[in-house]
Amino acid sequence: MIRRAALAAAALLVLAAPAAAASDVHVKGVDTSDYPSMHVTVVTTGALSQPPRVSEDGTPVTGLQAENLGREKSVVLAVDTSRSMAGKALADAAGAARAFVAAKPPADRIAILGFGHKPVLLTTFSSSTIDAAQALRQLSVDARSGTALYDGLVLAAQSLQAEQNLGRVVILLTDGRDVSSRASLAGAIKEAHADGVAVYPIGIVGKGFDPAPLQKLARATGGSYYAAGSTGALTSIYSSIATELSRTWRLSYETTARPGDAVKLRITVPGLGSATTSFKMKGSSSGVSKPSGLLPVTAYTSPLGTLVLTLGVGFLLFLAAGLALASHKGAWLRGRIAAHVADPRRDAKRAAAQRERFSALSSLFRTTEDAFGHLRHWRAVQRLLERADLPLRTVEFLYITMGSSLLVGLVAAVSGTRTILILVALVVGAALPFGFAWFKANRRLRAIEDSLPDLLITVAASLKAGHSFRQGIQNVVEEGQGPAAKEFKRVLTDTRLGRPMDEALDEMADRVGSKNLQFVITAVTIQRQVGGSLAGLFDMVAEAVRNRQQFARKIRSLTAMGRMSAYVLCGLPFFMAGILTVINPNYMGPLYHSSAGHKLIMLALVMMLIGSLLLKKIVSFKG
Repeated sequence: MIRRAALAAAALLVLAAPAAAASDVHVKGVDTSDYPSMHVTVVTTGALSQPPRVSEDGTPVTGLQAENLGREKSVVLAVDTSRSMAGKALADAAGAARAFVAAKPPADRIAILGFGHKPVLLTTFSSSTIDAAQALRQLSVDARSGTALYDGLVLAAQSLQAEQNLGRVVILLTDGRDVSSRASLAGAIKEAHADGVAVYPIGIVGKGFDPAPLQKLARATGGSYYAAGSTGALTSIYSSIATELSRTWRLSYETTARPGDAVKLRITVPGLGSATTSFKMKGSSSGVSKPSGLLPVTAYTSPLGTLVLTLGVGFLLFLAAGLALASHKGAWLRGRIAAHVADPRRDAKRAAAQRERFSALSSLFRTTEDAFGHLRHWRAVQRLLERADLPLRTVEFLYITMGSSLLVGLVAAVSGTRTILILVALVVGAALPFGFAWFKANRRLRAIEDSLPDLLITVAASLKAGHSFRQGIQNVVEEGQGPAAKEFKRVLTDTRLGRPMDEALDEMADRVGSKNLQFVITAVTIQRQVGGSLAGLFDMVAEAVRNRQQFARKIRSLTAMGRMSAYVLCGLPFFMAGILTVINPNYMGPLYHSSAGHKLIMLALVMMLIGSLLLKKIVSFKG
């Protein structure tokens, strides 16, 4: 008899095992409001090591994104601060929320929101617990009466919209009903759906408390409703929510079903079983393009048809690229022979059309020059362009600077950065053209100074051969190359137009901005006025310039170790911060996502700036 009972119990256990395994996976919610994007919430009774697999009507879905809410998520802790929470209720609520924050996974990003007569976001999202814990300690009852529960949920969902995590959760604690919100329950649910937010309401049960709106809110968003008989149970409820979130998956994918279709979803979790749910697809297909009728439906649905269609599109793109290259080659050939077969009348018409096309810009440029051309800064920019040898007018360069600033600022604004960072981006965009011109000017100045001794020797040789000073400069222009020869050619052009040689040379020295060239021009001007051998003067000046350059190079070699030390000391903090962020972002999280961390960053940058200025003063030498 005992043996028969044992066999019967074993048989019952064997039959019950599949049912128990099947109940280990639960589909908590299916959100079709973002059609064709589907969002499915899955909860399991055991720990997960692998993400779930999803099949729609028997076909595995593609592009599945699975986010375990226990590993990484963004959470808004919304706490009721209305007058009904005064005293022990609010203190217990804040203590339970602090315990939840302290026990959170390191990658979770937390924000605190309080709602009384209106909602207020008390902290921004941060993986650090410093700001959240401080805000919860300072939580106080609202001075005005009212409970804006739905407005608080809308604000929380909108704040989660900018978060990168797929897991977005609002844990909402209240002891009453909404009485002062502008938004309705349906509007709050719609906002939560739009931002992909799961809501976990906690209701403190009391006299006249109605849990129905909170339960509806949890069901509609894929969350769970928790009832607290007293505020002393809030700590265990927060712990239960954390445990449930560790077993919750947020799944997203693009569906192939059409609105109105009956859909059967099967969620399979390796080692825990599977769950099945059926529903009717909702949503609007107005924004979804339908397959073209030129091809059969199998070209879009079957794997073989998709492969053939992809290969056909690739072949057409390859053919289009070949035709483009061939046409470019022909255009290049026509451009090469255009100088020999061009029609003068056609070229004249083209030039006239171009002048007409830019006439509006020319008027704008003239107006800008008339308004700002007298300023000292305008002339400084013009001098910079001349030294950089950029073929641009000052007004054109300034409009390019404005365009660069607006472009970089627009990119920063579109990326969703803060206002202060957008302003910084505007300044950086405006500095880019100036940085390019400054780099070109310095490189051209170095080229002129490097070639200056050889040019002086060439002029001295011409003077020794019996040529005049003008003919010596002409020899430099004819035999030399680079920016120095170009500047001397401009001097000859000015003298041919009637400008005195001394004035043309002084203008060249001011335009180039070279101290060595200024020294040479001053010596030549004095020698031409007082008389003497110019050839000997040029030999002496060339030797002096060469000695100055050698001395400057020697100084640079002697200070190379100091300059490299300065570069290492200035770059090492940024390098270490980047390496530590890549290796352990949670360790560096408080530095980036807390107000104390931001103050430390600003202090470090100021100290580094002072140190770099001191190091530059140490290794700099003015001869």
